[in-house]
Amino acid sequence: MKTRFTLIAFVVVLSMVMAACAPAAPAAPATPQVVVQTQVVVQTQVVQSTVVVQATPVPGKKVITIGYAAPGLVGGQINIQETLLRYAQKKGWQVSVTNSNGDAQKQNDDIDQLIAQGVSAIVAVPQDSAAICAGAAKAKAANIPFYTIDRAPTGCAINMTIESDNFLAGQQAGQAMVDALKAKYGSEKGTVLEITGDLGQDVGQKRRDGFHDIVDKFPNIKVIQKVGNWDAQKGAEAVREVLTATPDLDGIYMHSDAVYISGTLAELKAANKLFKVGQKGHIILTSVDGSPAGVQAIKDGWADESSNQPIPDFGLVVNFIDQELNGKPVQEGQFTQEGALWSPAQIKKNSDGTPTCFLATTAVTAANADNPGLWANYVVK
Repeated sequence: MKTRFTLIAFVVVLSMVMAACAPAAPAAPATPQVVVQTQVVVQTQVVQSTVVVQATPVPGKKVITIGYAAPGLVGGQINIQETLLRYAQKKGWQVSVTNSNGDAQKQNDDIDQLIAQGVSAIVAVPQDSAAICAGAAKAKAANIPFYTIDRAPTGCAINMTIESDNFLAGQQAGQAMVDALKAKYGSEKGTVLEITGDLGQDVGQKRRDGFHDIVDKFPNIKVIQKVGNWDAQKGAEAVREVLTATPDLDGIYMHSDAVYISGTLAELKAANKLFKVGQKGHIILTSVDGSPAGVQAIKDGWADESSNQPIPDFGLVVNFIDQELNGKPVQEGQFTQEGALWSPAQIKKNSDGTPTCFLATTAVTAANADNPGLWANYVVK
């Protein structure tokens, strides 16, 4: 599909310069580069300083520019940026994109830059859920609406958050783990490695808490928790370390298969412990994301379950921005979209007062891995 986006301004600092001016980006789980739009190739080792993406204006409508503060273009974040740009394109809006490369302070500096540009609204994926509140407060002082997708801020109220129901996703992965352990032993018991995301972000906290909401009901299931911080190398190291210390490991729960699945499979293979579902010696693999790599592992028989994030629809935030720019505040209640796996979603205020739209996740197994509604099978139309 040909896109109508055109690049109108950018500053790119290459990796040699980046070493002197910014922290290294987290290790990428898959290939080193992806095409975000037809004209722009983004490498995870590259700092984007100001990228303004312009869509073909809609006749009779004012051209709106929104700012997007990305936390780092690794793993699923590349796809999250794509969905925002795609939804903005449909409205004929421009998007000014910044990339903090995993640095929470730089993300707040990026937000300062977007405010200075005079954008109509700002969307961010918080690198740190608490630290992002400083940027949100500055946007509010400048009368610029502030939204987040994928992750919510903690400790402050913003206009809206759209994210997967990460607690539900953790529950689904936990239930799949419990069911597989019971099938293996006849009762709920065993030893499981949990590779977390960044526990300073609400996403990591919810994926942890949802999983433990299920498995902690069974005292004979032991969970070894290793913090991965959305870093593929750290995840692989955790698998290697635990396999060495715990040769009878029964299962692995990954907070993100977009980040951890490739390294996990490689470490299992290196330890001669990579067996397909149903084979003797199989180590149960459950996860969150439903990424292309994660679902492919299910199709290939290596993994048992992944909780699908409806990432292609995170760009729905654009519709709510449009609504609020036209004087209609976001209301709590049910939100539906015909044909969407996540529908109905629930919009409700969190403890900080932020209206949050929770898009339901879908437990993916071999039985439904080919469903065209899954992120892994999504085709841009």
